[in-house]
Amino acid sequence: MSSTELPGVRAVAAAASPAVSAVRVAEGEELRSVALPGLTLTVRSRPPERTGLPPALFVHGLGGSSQNWSALMPLLQDVVDGEAVDLPGFGDSPPPDDGNYSVTGHARAVIRFLDAEERGPVHLFGNSLGGAVATRVAAVRPDLVRTLTLVSPALPEIRVQRSALPTGLLAVPGVAGLFARMTRDWSAEDRTRGVMALCYGDPGRVSEAGFREAVAEMERRTGLPYFWDAMARSARGIVDAYTLGGQHGLWRQAERVLAPTQLVYGGRDQLVSYRMASKASAAFRDSRLLTLPDAGHVAMMEYPEAVAQAFRELLDERGGS
Repeated sequence: MSSTELPGVRAVAAAASPAVSAVRVAEGEELRSVALPGLTLTVRSRPPERTGLPPALFVHGLGGSSQNWSALMPLLQDVVDGEAVDLPGFGDSPPPDDGNYSVTGHARAVIRFLDAEERGPVHLFGNSLGGAVATRVAAVRPDLVRTLTLVSPALPEIRVQRSALPTGLLAVPGVAGLFARMTRDWSAEDRTRGVMALCYGDPGRVSEAGFREAVAEMERRTGLPYFWDAMARSARGIVDAYTLGGQHGLWRQAERVLAPTQLVYGGRDQLVSYRMASKASAAFRDSRLLTLPDAGHVAMMEYPEAVAQAFRELLDERGGS
């Protein structure tokens, strides 16, 4: 067993069936696979309304996928050439060869993708874990980022909310395997309702069709042999990033970001505290803040119009590019 392998996860993964359904692609979206040394990334795109628009890249959070941006992307296709990436081990992207699910590892994957595709600088969006990843990318490679839009970014908190503790516990060795065994009889509907209750300010805003699509995706994900491994190691990566100090600490890196930054926080967020909005506003040197009192952790899915409008205003400040 390697030093990064979680006890109990290998057995659970081996027992899971590798036969899973296809990833959903919404009307107007396209999926492609990008092979890079040591990893393969699935990229979801929505063709822009016209050529020559500046590129944008959307990065999802823990347990999410590029589908998390499907509500926002069509609202911006007249101003950006948008793509959303499935981080290694999530969505339709297989695990990375080196098993590195740290925030730095995910940021390296994003940087390698942007370098290989020669799409930078991009308007970079990130939610939750993706927000931490995007912050690191913007800090270490400012040449790749035009603007930064962060929706409930997973930046270190001194006092973590109680509702966020179960997610953090996934980082403890053996817990992911234990939880997988304890919940193997849970239905996809029950799992989906639990996730929505945690992530949405008001789960009732989800349409019946949207819920069915989420259930189908939950069934697909939990059928992947590496599902719990990717979740646990990425959760451990967030915890490790929270404890990292010095110049590599996420708050220190936030202070180094040069790109104009749009921050979005939800008043009902159970995973990233609403009170962190003021600290983030002070940390990012060129920031503006959108607070949505009724939103939870995924404002771009709950209130995509408001997030889109905030980004458009950011673009207007920069002259539309």
